Amino acid sequence: MKYRIVTVLALALLAVSGWVQAQAPAPSANPLSDATRSMYEMAKNNILKSAEKMAEGDYSFRPVDTVMTFRQLLIHVAEANVMVAGNAATEEKPKVTADKEKATKAEVIAALKASFAFTDKLYGGLTDARALELVEMWKTRRPVAYVLSFNVVHNYEHYGNLVTYMRIKGLVPPSSEKR
Repeated sequence: MKYRIVTVLALALLAVSGWVQAQAPAPSANPLSDATRSMYEMAKNNILKSAEKMAEGDYSFRPVDTVMTFRQLLIHVAEANVMVAGNAATEEKPKVTADKEKATKAEVIAALKASFAFTDKLYGGLTDARALELVEMWKTRRPVAYVLSFNVVHNYEHYGNLVTYMRIKGLVPPSSEKR
């Protein structure tokens, strides 16, 4: 009797152990590039949601005369995505054509989405081996991981600016919304 109970318990333990192991995600073959891509996606989504959330009439808003308008800031992000992350590209960089003074909300969002479509390819194809390859950036050789991480940092720097603009206008920034 004891032998049967021990056998049943051992089999149950093995079954549960196997189920737990099956539920755990497999370790990534590219942890560095996966982490970089994850940070990029968060920044991209917050910036796009901010652009969509702000009213078109507030795209010309600037908290003080010495800073960019909301529109100018978003177009700057689009241009920098192409310029900075583009250092890791093997294809030709697209041109951001949205007018910093007159672009409509739809035109600004289209420019942002086009810049992110370009950078999506760079982050999407990133592997840890590719992250270590050296590319030219500002007259020096840097690893692709540096270039793409710098782009993420730049995006988050300006997302912080967008948060301030949104708070002044009484809007809850995307990263602060209740889930």
